[in-house]
Amino acid sequence: MSEQKKFKRTLVTTALPYANGPVHIGHLAGVYVPADIYARYLRLKGQEVLLVGGSDEHGVPVTIRARKEGCTVQDVVDRYHNLIKKSFEDFGISFDVYSRTTSETHKKHASDFFKKLNDEGKFIELESEQYYDEEAKEFLTDRNIRGECPRCHAADAYGDQCEKCGSTLSPDELINPYNAVTGNKLVKRSTKHWYLPLDQYQGWLEQWILNEHKEWRSNVYGQCKSWLDTGLKPRAVTRDLNWGIPVPVEGAEGKVLYVWFDAPIGYISNTKELLPDTWETWWKDPETRMLHFIGKDNIVFHCIVFPAMLKAHGEYNLPDNVPSNEFLNLEGDKISTSRNWAVWLHEYLEQIPNKQDVLRYVLTANAPETKDNDFTWKDYQARNNNELVAIYGNFVNRATVLTHKYFEGKVPERHELTEGDKQTLAEFAEVRKQVEALLDVFRFRDAQKEAMNLARIGNKYLADNEPWKLAKTDMSRVETIMNICLQIAANLAIVFEPFLPFSSAKLRKMLAMGDADWNILGSIDILPAGHAIEKPELLFDKIEDDVIEAQMKRLEDIKKANEAENYKPEPVAAEVDFETFEKVDIRVGKVLDCQKVPKADKLLQFKIDDGMGGRTIVSGIAKYYNPEELIGKEVLFIANFAPRKLKGVESQGMILSAVDADGKLVVCGPTATVKPGSKVS
Repeated sequence: MSEQKKFKRTLVTTALPYANGPVHIGHLAGVYVPADIYARYLRLKGQEVLLVGGSDEHGVPVTIRARKEGCTVQDVVDRYHNLIKKSFEDFGISFDVYSRTTSETHKKHASDFFKKLNDEGKFIELESEQYYDEEAKEFLTDRNIRGECPRCHAADAYGDQCEKCGSTLSPDELINPYNAVTGNKLVKRSTKHWYLPLDQYQGWLEQWILNEHKEWRSNVYGQCKSWLDTGLKPRAVTRDLNWGIPVPVEGAEGKVLYVWFDAPIGYISNTKELLPDTWETWWKDPETRMLHFIGKDNIVFHCIVFPAMLKAHGEYNLPDNVPSNEFLNLEGDKISTSRNWAVWLHEYLEQIPNKQDVLRYVLTANAPETKDNDFTWKDYQARNNNELVAIYGNFVNRATVLTHKYFEGKVPERHELTEGDKQTLAEFAEVRKQVEALLDVFRFRDAQKEAMNLARIGNKYLADNEPWKLAKTDMSRVETIMNICLQIAANLAIVFEPFLPFSSAKLRKMLAMGDADWNILGSIDILPAGHAIEKPELLFDKIEDDVIEAQMKRLEDIKKANEAENYKPEPVAAEVDFETFEKVDIRVGKVLDCQKVPKADKLLQFKIDDGMGGRTIVSGIAKYYNPEELIGKEVLFIANFAPRKLKGVESQGMILSAVDADGKLVVCGPTATVKPGSKVS
């Protein structure tokens, strides 16, 4: 494991989100929140750090979005790049630069990168059979091809990945592939492309990853080992597309750089855009440490493909670590942009304003660092109310309110310490060491938990010492207690700065303590005696049930919409001849009365005006209707069913219902007023 102290600076990159839609909580938990925590942590320690991000604006996802919306691809990437960038800014992701792969700087740098490798013979040119849509007259990229997954047999896996099981795929592995846009069947046609011969880097990658980076997270190391054990093959770096960076070689008309060759070069070009004169220090100086924060679906590209590209180029540093997370689910179901099953960042910021830190806290507490994890709105509410409000906020509020009550808002003197005081001070003096040890190995979830333990220490100290009681007899003792409480509060403002920057800034303002400095974390003299603090404010407030219920209803509506969209009617039953059908007598009836059948949860008893003196019908639809909402309605019923008893009530027919997409039974009736007893023909 590389020692951090040997590096002068740290370059932190974050996976580039596709500019074909907004950012959701899965992106935040997997990539951007942990990257931001780490960058803020290093800055607080006084280290030189650069946090680099940007939008991925090439590739197929953006072209698919443009087709769906009936606009140009440029319109799509402009809109979503601006939305994503603003969402990150409003959420407090502290990028030093957030640019885009359609920038002129990037186009030139990616093109020059390709030309250098091509001129030096680092690519191989191969003719290959690739899928072609004869009706659309185009070759299809991996993302434009769908079919049955060979691993889990999901019906709609992409040609590069199955979203259901997470497997990395190639189009040739799909069963019954088809054009994802048109639905057309595909044929194979020959086309020429440039390939990076990954097999030539197999031995080097095995040594570099498997022997030199055993400290990488087990999911990263394991996925890399699996790929290396299978044996690497040449990988295309160009595609037949009309959107992207043109391949800068004569005779390559109609071809562009493959998005997975183009996109990671964006880390370099974005740094160059920010620092045109000194960018090479961040990419070529061996005293710069580089870290890639990504999700698990990007491991292969950042640990095998991009390092091989950098090795082939020969002038760039290689990543020192790739802290990749697993996936975050939503309410027990996998987040899916195509199904709109997500909590979108820009909507969260609008619908639940000024709660950036609550979401940051919950996502970090549930960080999918070693396995997939789940976000639920009930857990979000509980963690806010039971931890941020009841532990952290409660301690800060009591400490500041009591200081104003007894000492006019000024930090009191600290006198002789009791053994209890010394024990408390010793406990929180260890917080810095414990949090640092966890952050240095990218265990953000546990690090935040240790930070919250400091608030627990403060609460316990206050509860044990009860200064409000001592104020009647021993103000000297109260001074010491409140001094220690305020020192703990000041430490909280520092230790939570990487995790909860908005509330930390609010607390520092309350304590009038200026900028945070990690190097004084653990000190008992951050706030000197006589220092005036400002008027107390609530650091966090409770989130009420109606806020959570609104979010749950939104998800329920999305689920119903998805079920309706994906609804497939049951197969048609076996054919019957016309004479058999004619035997069924369907009539129109009017509901005169309706009530639940006693001791039968599913049954409703109807009194029907059938135009022939009336009849009683029992129907199993109580789960879907209240009796009173059916009274007065016209319904269709089968009039010539033989009577039968249900729970002691004789039913003289059957009311017709249809099964909706969500499984709900809907009573059928005429669309206009019809006299009871009218026959349906």
